[in-house]
Amino acid sequence: MHQNVYLRNGVAYFPTVAKTEAGFYVLVEPVVEVSVSNVIGLRNALGDIIARDNVIIPTPKRNAFPPSLLPKHAGVKTDRAFMQGASQWAIDRKNGNYQIIGYRVHQDGYWVQDGTQKIGFPKDAPTDSVVDRMIAILQDAARE
Repeated sequence: MHQNVYLRNGVAYFPTVAKTEAGFYVLVEPVVEVSVSNVIGLRNALGDIIARDNVIIPTPKRNAFPPSLLPKHAGVKTDRAFMQGASQWAIDRKNGNYQIIGYRVHQDGYWVQDGTQKIGFPKDAPTDSVVDRMIAILQDAARE
């Protein structure tokens, strides 16, 4: 399981993450938007994304790649505009182990994993502990 969480202007975005037959991930609808001040909404959205597996979709052709979803949901025109002031994290689960991974914007304008922002959890850690930690991360980042 691999899910992405984005934060921009006090709003957390939870897109549906699909895995292509080629093995890479793309964002698809629906996208859930929740204010970081809404703890119950965050808890529900995080619980929902953690509970679902990634759907497998056909690999899009290079010339038919789906348009980016997040700018539309945030009311901006481009990925670059969305990324300004935004943060991204991934929640991964592999063999019962959860990990939260922070991202940063690469100088060339795309998201890359930030090795200094990795949080591992013990094997078979309860989902609630992952959800609680992610809520704290989102609320701390929103205050900065």
